[in-house]
Amino acid sequence: MIEYKLFFALVSYYFVMFVTPGPNNAMLTASGIKFGFKKTIPHLIGIPFGHVIQITLVCFGLGNLFQKYPLVQNYLKWLCFFYLLYLGWKIIGSFSEHKKESGRPLKLYEAALFQFMNPKAWVVALTASTAFFPVNENFYLATIFVALTAPFICFPSICLWALFGSSIKMLIKNAKIKRIVEYFLAVLLVITAIIILFN
Repeated sequence: MIEYKLFFALVSYYFVMFVTPGPNNAMLTASGIKFGFKKTIPHLIGIPFGHVIQITLVCFGLGNLFQKYPLVQNYLKWLCFFYLLYLGWKIIGSFSEHKKESGRPLKLYEAALFQFMNPKAWVVALTASTAFFPVNENFYLATIFVALTAPFICFPSICLWALFGSSIKMLIKNAKIKRIVEYFLAVLLVITAIIILFN
């Protein structure tokens, strides 16, 4: 039987990892500002959906791939690095009315697929499936426990970032303030990319 102590430890770990800044949360803040909370919901659902698949695959042995071939994780870091730089570049000027008409929020499947090139998501999956895996439990029940606890913590945690973005949307009507926020978010994404690359 899975102990409450392990459950609360896993919940605490997930909360800290999901609520702290990272690629997903920077993207959700930008999406909240640009499109509002309601249109960001598919993005919000896609992230935990991708996490569940990722954690399940790691529990079933995909994590061994990174241990045997550490270069694979290195390639993922570079891929995420360039993608975040691209997103940072795209954010600049994205809050203008013209860009709002041409842009669109991430779809559910796009947000889910992004987790597979997000190094922070891999760290979450690898740590959860090793440090919090109840080894004395039935393997399938243990996998369900580790994988299905994630979305219940992930979704409300990341919602805070989308809500934050959509709530400050009202405050950035001024073109100058919009520009400052765009550059601030772009710089945050670049810093996140650098941390991921050299961590």
